[in-house]
Amino acid sequence: MTIGIIVAMTKELNLLLPLMEEHAVSNIGGTEFHTGKIHGHNVVLMECGIGKVNAAIGTITLIDTFHPDLVINTGVAAGAGENVGVMDAIVATQVAHHDFWCIGEEWGRVPGCPRLFPTLTYPEAVKGANVKRGLIASGELFITSREQVDGIKKNFPEVLAIDMESAAIAQACYVRNVPFFCMRVISDTPWCHHDNSAQYENFWEDAPRQSFGLIKSLIESL
Repeated sequence: MTIGIIVAMTKELNLLLPLMEEHAVSNIGGTEFHTGKIHGHNVVLMECGIGKVNAAIGTITLIDTFHPDLVINTGVAAGAGENVGVMDAIVATQVAHHDFWCIGEEWGRVPGCPRLFPTLTYPEAVKGANVKRGLIASGELFITSREQVDGIKKNFPEVLAIDMESAAIAQACYVRNVPFFCMRVISDTPWCHHDNSAQYENFWEDAPRQSFGLIKSLIESL
């Protein structure tokens, strides 16, 4: 089985690289792809960069070059309610664009695509006290206030986490017919914290390796 893993930032990449054996690096179109094995599976790990355009370009390049059987997106996200806290791991049951609208379409629906992109959830393999499941929404904006979260919730009241890449990755996987799994670790909670930018920076000092280790557990179960 070949598994593609996509993260947005170097900080996230560095949490996953230690899991890989037989590590090698290749450069395709200016993007580095890290290939190797995790628990016997062929793995292709890449840092796509921040934002939906970077994520879409990186995902299509990964899929068309390495032909994975599964694409995993992991990284961090903002929590979207008082029932979501820092260090919670949110497994997407669906993924949406919270900032897309085109005349004649529902909010969030890209023409030719579902409004809510499907995902795999692996309930038996990815579980724990801090694991929650629900909608993850993406947009081209770092969310910093409760007002911004409330604006997103008007269109997606069930949203648990907000990021800047996962919907683009989900859309690319949908177009290429590749199964998709998304799990985000909550780094900050703008809905209920007065300074989530400082909260976000301090999160990295907490070394959330246990949560990223859930990805290793998932791969070992496949």
